[in-house]
Amino acid sequence: MGSTDGGSFRRMLRKLTSDVDVLDADDLTEDAERSGAQRASDCACGQEVTVLGRLRSVEFCPEDDSTAQLVAELYDGSEGVTLVWMGRRRIPGIEPGRTMRVRGRISVRDGRKVLYNPYYEICQAQ
Repeated sequence: MGSTDGGSFRRMLRKLTSDVDVLDADDLTEDAERSGAQRASDCACGQEVTVLGRLRSVEFCPEDDSTAQLVAELYDGSEGVTLVWMGRRRIPGIEPGRTMRVRGRISVRDGRKVLYNPYYEICQAQ
């Protein structure tokens, strides 16, 4: 009984004294592990992956009509992954703050992990 009480006290104390960004990253990592998704930091180039996280940013990159791209950053608590949908101007539901599960093959561009045209599922916030 003593170790359980001490553990819950430590968790409560940590929540009260930790930075909000650190706590959010921990929550995202726990959600991803519970869902069976891989941690973005563990993904390697060329690997087929499933990542669960929250969209930090979404932007449209309209150089011209033939090279339109919708670019988003998905953060899972360990690392960010750039999502790129080629030829798309907008995808309903893809907006900052949304929790998503994405699947695809990881590549690396300019030192950042990227998923091109990933399969995606918009999830309920947990």
